[in-house]
Amino acid sequence: MSALLYRWPAAAKFGRVVPKAKFYEQATISAALREKFVSEVQRITWAYKLADETIHLRGDDSVPEIQVFVVEAKDDDVSGDVINAIDRAVPFPIIFEISRATGGTRMVASHKQLDGLAPRLSAYFTTEWHAADAPRASLPPALDLPGLYAGLLTPILPIATRPGEDISAATGRMHRVAKLERDVAVLEKKLRNEPQFNRKVQLRRQFRARTAELALLIDTATPMTEDTPWTNY
Repeated sequence: MSALLYRWPAAAKFGRVVPKAKFYEQATISAALREKFVSEVQRITWAYKLADETIHLRGDDSVPEIQVFVVEAKDDDVSGDVINAIDRAVPFPIIFEISRATGGTRMVASHKQLDGLAPRLSAYFTTEWHAADAPRASLPPALDLPGLYAGLLTPILPIATRPGEDISAATGRMHRVAKLERDVAVLEKKLRNEPQFNRKVQLRRQFRARTAELALLIDTATPMTEDTPWTNY
């Protein structure tokens, strides 16, 4: 996880409070999710706008701008589906800072891809909680907004990136890692509970195959190639 929060440029400060109703009154949001907005969220602030006109980095169709939203929690945290609802309502990549009432801030983000009618979101990544007065890091060096976006997300990915691996490939690999970890856990449980010897041998073979695949995916030194052995599901 990232050790620090970022020190956002003063030139990019936007500071506009966004009414919660903008999000929870949408027809696609359930009554239960609307209630979470009401009970969990104190305030939503569109805090910074990272764009060509504010920080002099060019965007493109994939990352035209990067927004920073500060979500103030009424209690200890804000639910992931609340963050997801805000993210889906805004047609730009967003970096969230969640501030809890008991003190502390964490940064949260998903890799948002804008290559379709609706944005595609990866799983969410987060830093640890940091004190309000914790030191903040400068923005990562970048030549353009896509590079900055990748630089902001990479330190908080749950897996290390490989040399030359872009953020989209890294998040895709992360999803495959998560699926394989679930498969391995299920097979491990079945192995413990299976009484039949022949079935146990078959499960053990599957367990070893999934474990080997997982090790290859987690390995940061050697990228996957067409010659890399895979086991069919």
